[in-house]
Amino acid sequence: MSVTSYEVSMMDKLRELVITALAIALTSSVYALPDRVGDFALLDSDGSFHQLSRYRNREALVLMSFDSSCSSIATAISQLRSLQMDWSDQGVAFAFLESSGEADIETIRTTKAEYGLDLPLLIDNGQLVTETLSLSRAGEVAILDPERLTLIYRGTALESAVQSLAREIAGTADNTEVRESEGCELNFPMREIHLKTIPDYATEIAPIIGEQCASCHREGGIGPFAMDSHLMLQGWSPMIREVLLTKRMPPTQVDPYIGHFSNARYISDPDLQRLVHWIDAGAPRGDASTDPLTELQFPDRREWQLGEPDYIVKGPTHEIPATGVLDYINVEVELPFEEDKWVQAVQYIAGDESVLHHLLSYVTAPREEVQGEAATVNTATRFLEGYAPGKVDAMTFPENTGVYIPEGHNLSMQFHYTPNGRATVDETILGLYMHDDPPAYENFTQSVSGMFRIPPYVENHPASAEYVFSEDVVVTGLRPHMHFRGKDMKFRAELPDGSVRELLSVPNYSYAWQPTYALEQPAKLPAGTMVHVTGNFDNSEYNPANPDPSKELTFGLQSWDEMFIGYWTYHSAEPTN
Repeated sequence: MSVTSYEVSMMDKLRELVITALAIALTSSVYALPDRVGDFALLDSDGSFHQLSRYRNREALVLMSFDSSCSSIATAISQLRSLQMDWSDQGVAFAFLESSGEADIETIRTTKAEYGLDLPLLIDNGQLVTETLSLSRAGEVAILDPERLTLIYRGTALESAVQSLAREIAGTADNTEVRESEGCELNFPMREIHLKTIPDYATEIAPIIGEQCASCHREGGIGPFAMDSHLMLQGWSPMIREVLLTKRMPPTQVDPYIGHFSNARYISDPDLQRLVHWIDAGAPRGDASTDPLTELQFPDRREWQLGEPDYIVKGPTHEIPATGVLDYINVEVELPFEEDKWVQAVQYIAGDESVLHHLLSYVTAPREEVQGEAATVNTATRFLEGYAPGKVDAMTFPENTGVYIPEGHNLSMQFHYTPNGRATVDETILGLYMHDDPPAYENFTQSVSGMFRIPPYVENHPASAEYVFSEDVVVTGLRPHMHFRGKDMKFRAELPDGSVRELLSVPNYSYAWQPTYALEQPAKLPAGTMVHVTGNFDNSEYNPANPDPSKELTFGLQSWDEMFIGYWTYHSAEPTN
């Protein structure tokens, strides 16, 4: 049978397709489409915050999985150092990733010192970042593109890694290269457990959401969506996974290795693993007949959480325009008390929380001027309490303490509004709960602030302030305050004997969350103690919250200006009454 020219042509095309398919099959174990890993964030062994997307000013981020129990880890460290020497001056950042699941910070720091690691050692307690990057062996390297949040290379820190870095810097890295790695195999005990038995929604997942999330993420709450059913949770699960891995949620997270605070949000590694592994498994509903999230009930934020107050302060009616910049509004409210009063607890109920950015209240003598957060010097006042983002619940002062209101004194209230595109009216009220008898100690708030000048486009501009207590005091609360360029803030006390106590570290400051962190164990500080507030600003274009990186900044009242204030809530060590 003769073969036509058309059939020959078709056979040639078929042969080409087969050859192409074979080539793809042969190389598929080495090359794949670019892997998007998404954003993530971790603290390092020194307490500094690292987020992949905040490395957008670098050409690439190179991470090496670290496990000190691996016999070949020293060789892998040497290989990474060689890579660093060749590429760090070309805009490539390097760090180690503690991938063993070790959670003891002192063990981690000791191990880092023993190996002489001079690069950041990121702590992946729950191994979720290690899992996300598909790292399976100690000493394995991941090369990441911080701009695209993608994985460029996974394998050893040898020639293939060099080639991938060259492609990334040249802008030609359009796939993910995967090479076989040597080194000890990493163990993922929780992942193995959850692969065999997916965490149960009703008995494991819903209780975590109820405790950590649902009080804000509910109908009418301050969260952008409600977590009031499995269906809602499943629909938002990709977003939930992202905010968990970037530590955006739960909010008000602090360095867990410095102090402990009754109102900070701590989420355990096992709970984090349950949530992420459940989401990765498709967020299944399970077999429970009822949905626990649909049965949760929370108090109305517009109701008095501690019962009817002893006295209600009605703020003035403020008409807020749809647009524009509003000056701070200072109002003096006369109090009718004909005797001294001691405040035990307070609660603000905002008239319109969408425009009330913050409200500060001070006890003042008649016609006394209050500077509030406009003050640029260290001041101690009878600060009553404030309303601010993340600080909206009733506030009870520490046991046997209170804020003193002498007879004839007034309340000065400082309002700061931010228009949101809709004209509205705000009528905020404040409930005061009084002690029946004078408490032993009077509550004070010391603001510790300093002057600064932030250059344009600077990524890490330091600031600091100090204050010396002249008497023995007991510190019960700490609150950092900066604006959109605020990056981190630490509080520490230098005692007269030269010893230093680290009290609070907020490694990833957020202007949206400004609680007063309540120390579970109040700090007793002797007279002569110098307290330090230190921190950094990020005025670069890589700060996603920065309204204008081209501006030079000093102290200013509006949110697009800057402030640097550390508030210390304390009382005298000696009883007042």
